Amino acid sequence: MPEEVRDRVIRCIAEAQHLDPETVTIDSTFEELGIDSLDGINILFALETEFEIDIPDEAAQNIRTVREMVEGVERLLAEKAGSRPQEQT
Repeated sequence: MPEEVRDRVIRCIAEAQHLDPETVTIDSTFEELGIDSLDGINILFALETEFEIDIPDEAAQNIRTVREMVEGVERLLAEKAGSRPQEQT
């Protein structure tokens, strides 16, 4: 997984939860980090702003780990990149 996306997701989670970014790892679960459903909503808003994406509610409901969050953001970014109109030359 691209480090930039991973690092940005971890930073968003840490900032939203007021955690030291060093305590948030790719293998952290939301339970370990003390993230409840309301916290999760705040994190989703932060990620949508950070990456300029829309995270579907149904996809977000099943995310339980930082790794799943990073992978989901990567998928949405790939979809977004694939839907850009081709530039005219």
